[in-house]
Amino acid sequence: MTDPSELRSNDPQRLGIDFAEVIDELLAIIENAKSVPLSSSVLVSRDEITDILLNARDAIPVELSRAKRLLGERNEIWAQAEREANALIDEARAQAAHLVQRTEVVRQANSHAERLVAEAKQTAYAIRREAEDFIDKKLAATEIVIDRVQRTLQVGREKLKLNLADRARAQAPRSVDPEEAPTGVAGLFDQDNR
Repeated sequence: MTDPSELRSNDPQRLGIDFAEVIDELLAIIENAKSVPLSSSVLVSRDEITDILLNARDAIPVELSRAKRLLGERNEIWAQAEREANALIDEARAQAAHLVQRTEVVRQANSHAERLVAEAKQTAYAIRREAEDFIDKKLAATEIVIDRVQRTLQVGREKLKLNLADRARAQAPRSVDPEEAPTGVAGLFDQDNR
């Protein structure tokens, strides 16, 4: 609470006055005032209340000038904020234009890259097709060679069988009758007769 002596000072230029405090002070004076006997009225000092009200009235121009100054400061802050916002908008527009240009460059680069990839795929397909044709021709030629070698091997094996059979007949011992075989030898071949 403000001291009543401060409110009663004759300095209207005093900056610390708060009208809510003035009203609170007046209410406190009235509440603390002595009651008139047999009445709901109270006795207050006319001079004290008058001084407080006069000082408050004298402070109104000070408060108004303070309010005008605060309003001016607020307007200046608002104008500064608006200038900064406009600058940010301008910067954002410039960046957007730059990004659009970059986007166009990127789009062109992507288009060029897609063409290069398509050409590379076509080239790779052609090379793969040529390689497969080459491999198929080589495999066919190898198959022919393998077929010839296989036939030669079969002829060679048949000749070898005939030669082995001829040699086996030429070197074969004459047959022995099992009854003429020496003892112990016949029992060796008995298992084949079972």
